[in-house]
Amino acid sequence: MNPQRRSRLERRIAGSTNRWRFPRQQFPGGLLALSQTSKSLNVDFDEALKNPDRLCISHIQKTFSKNLQSKTIRSGEADVILECLGFRWELHQPQLFQSETLANLYLLALARGTTSPLKELEKILRARSPEKVKERTPVKKIIISLKVNDPLVTEVAFATALKNLYMSEVKMDMDDVLGVLASAHILKFSSLFQRCVAMMMSRLTPSTIKNFYLAGCKYKEEELTTACEKWLEMNLVPLVGTQIHLRKIPQELLHKVLKSPSFPKNCSFLDRDTGQSLRPLFLCLHLHGITKGKDLEELKHINLFSESWLVRVMANHYHALENGGDMAHVKDLTTQSVRFGLLFNKEYTTYSEMIAIYGFFFEIKGIKHDTTSYSFYMQRVKHTDLECPSSACEQGPVSLRAERLVTYEIRAQALVDSRWQEFGTSHITQKFGFVKPSRKSRVLKVQTVGIPVYASFSFIFPVS
Repeated sequence: MNPQRRSRLERRIAGSTNRWRFPRQQFPGGLLALSQTSKSLNVDFDEALKNPDRLCISHIQKTFSKNLQSKTIRSGEADVILECLGFRWELHQPQLFQSETLANLYLLALARGTTSPLKELEKILRARSPEKVKERTPVKKIIISLKVNDPLVTEVAFATALKNLYMSEVKMDMDDVLGVLASAHILKFSSLFQRCVAMMMSRLTPSTIKNFYLAGCKYKEEELTTACEKWLEMNLVPLVGTQIHLRKIPQELLHKVLKSPSFPKNCSFLDRDTGQSLRPLFLCLHLHGITKGKDLEELKHINLFSESWLVRVMANHYHALENGGDMAHVKDLTTQSVRFGLLFNKEYTTYSEMIAIYGFFFEIKGIKHDTTSYSFYMQRVKHTDLECPSSACEQGPVSLRAERLVTYEIRAQALVDSRWQEFGTSHITQKFGFVKPSRKSRVLKVQTVGIPVYASFSFIFPVS
């Protein structure tokens, strides 16, 4: 029989049973021993069969971890030289094994000069032990090389990653965290990689969202990409108009956010534990002022409010339509009114907007008479007089009632010398018809040098 064949099939005693032993030196015993070793080192059993070096490295890493924690290994002169990015980095063997990449390179370098790299490593370990510190002989420095092709890895970021081999809490600047993450990925330095991920997830801003999301995709870090998606779901609408960085959002990420609801379908945000503290704040919102069906459907889609809230709003609208516009569900103009507004800038001489509610149409209007004089009012409009129906008026109900009782207030504000000037009418209840003078509201006249002027129109339809 071929001697190699005979050694491969050889049985050896392992424990109390005669079972297969592997001829490879990396495996300490049979399948049972390998399985037990894999479990103790948190290494997948199938992976250990495919890559026995992984098991060996994990064992060494675990040994060094214990030694480092108990401070039994003291770092003296560097015994490993790492050539990378055009630099020569001096490293110490115990710290080296926190990186799976550097550990592999080190073991390969050992294997070149000996037929038994593990025995050679054990000899080096014994030479470095505290008991031998007085009689320790100089250890020949081993040179290892690492090629880096990732453009995110800079010299500063790579140096920071190597520094983390020696210190557990190295401070990182946000400008360097992407490079450190990339360096940790190349080094297979898992603890540092997760620290970078946690730091990035806690520092998401309009200026970082793009690069952090792309990094999560590049390194297949699902936790980071999910965090980016959730952040954008919450911040896209309120920030897109003011944060120029958001124009660089990757199309794939934007598509995900726009396509999916902001919160899980099974429970609204305000019904979850994280939203309970915000309920009093959202209860103050004038949800009944949202009168368009498509807007209410959108609120239902994003799943922010409790479904019962939105059902109540829709039910109140239905009852108001049934009763000719009477808003029986609102009583106080100050806190429960429906509100619309105008922002009057210096380029306007006349500004108006058409509004529609429960089949009644009104025009809110502002007029600039001279550089300091303005007037604001609202007037009822017959649906047949609309030359070009606006989006507020089309495909909605039309009321044929000749008169509509309205309680309203018109207010205006302007900033002058860092102080706000306020103007307003009293609470007025008036029947609006289609002919003068009943079609037009009281006029609010304003004298101010402030620009812009903010005008608001608040009203309710009392029961009539």
